Amino acid sequence: MVQLSTLLTGAVGLATVVSAHPGHDVKAEAAERASALKSIRARGLSQCATQLKARGVEAESVARRDASLQKIRQARGLTGPLLKARDTTPLTTSHESNLTVDIDTDPSVLFASGGACVLAEDVTQGPYYVTGELIRKNLVEDQEGVPLYLDIQLVDSETCEPVPDVYLDFWHCNSTGVYSGVVASGNGDTSDETNLDATFLRGIQKTDTSGVAEFETLFPGHYTGRATHIHVLSHPADTTTNDNDTLSGLYTTTSSHVGQIFFDQDLISLVEASDVYNTNTQELTTNADDSILSQELADDIDPFVEYVLLGEDVTDGIFAWINVVIDSSQSTDVTPAAYLTEDGGVENPNSGMGGGGGPGGPGGEAPTGVPTGFPTGAPPS
Repeated sequence: MVQLSTLLTGAVGLATVVSAHPGHDVKAEAAERASALKSIRARGLSQCATQLKARGVEAESVARRDASLQKIRQARGLTGPLLKARDTTPLTTSHESNLTVDIDTDPSVLFASGGACVLAEDVTQGPYYVTGELIRKNLVEDQEGVPLYLDIQLVDSETCEPVPDVYLDFWHCNSTGVYSGVVASGNGDTSDETNLDATFLRGIQKTDTSGVAEFETLFPGHYTGRATHIHVLSHPADTTTNDNDTLSGLYTTTSSHVGQIFFDQDLISLVEASDVYNTNTQELTTNADDSILSQELADDIDPFVEYVLLGEDVTDGIFAWINVVIDSSQSTDVTPAAYLTEDGGVENPNSGMGGGGGPGGPGGEAPTGVPTGFPTGAPPS
């Protein structure tokens, strides 16, 4: 398994800590992650590898990911004989992938080494988590960027078994570093209040019998203070749904795992040079300078996806995969930045994340009562 501990030794002290958005204190989040990582027994997929292989889980993953890759390439009309995959050398430097495989190559060459990570329980969900999002696979909507197909397999840290029938929340910014679902200083055009109702690049999937959730999205862009990343949040097994393809408990959301997954710097560089991404004027933070990422790492933790380019150019799309080891017995309260209701998005006045400079945000008092737009039932105070 690829490790990043060498690259980021001492990164905590060297990282440039800034406030990525008003209401999102990167330094505070980094400190909380550091504390959480010290308080848990970290367990990576490497400690489950033998059992997973013996039970046939690894072979199933290889076959599934290969089938998905071929199906996606066929749907996109990509018939070329070569694919460029992630380099297998350790991430001691920023490197450009140079491994190429023929489409007839044994799939295990690509997929037997499944990127793996375990992230801390009881960790802040980062900025701009929104409850009430739709259960769906395709999150793109009207956004532009490099297509990204992501296969995420959840594995239980105690049993080393896949975690089926669990809902996985998934969200990230668009190609120019803007999140949907919130209106706040530093997050795109603050005069566009319709963004509170926007849902692009957000969604939920239920893991199948193999603990797998698949998403069709776009490669995330970047914003000031953070390296390129995607947020994931798994819900407890007893989570139920509504008739409109949303999760129940809009105001009482809990999680069994909160984390972020990352991408090789060389892949980020390829994407950032392409159209739309190259119009982003926000400062780019590299993996080596990201204070949150530095807290995610340990000797057996690799929070980076494995990937393969679908064609000869990155704009043809990317197929990526990762195994995330979680403690599925956990259940922790979550404080979202906003709620997506039947009447549209409503900011959570009690959230310390993504609140902007208005009421409920930094320097403001949380308003009393229930904001206009809430459905029946008040949110927790």
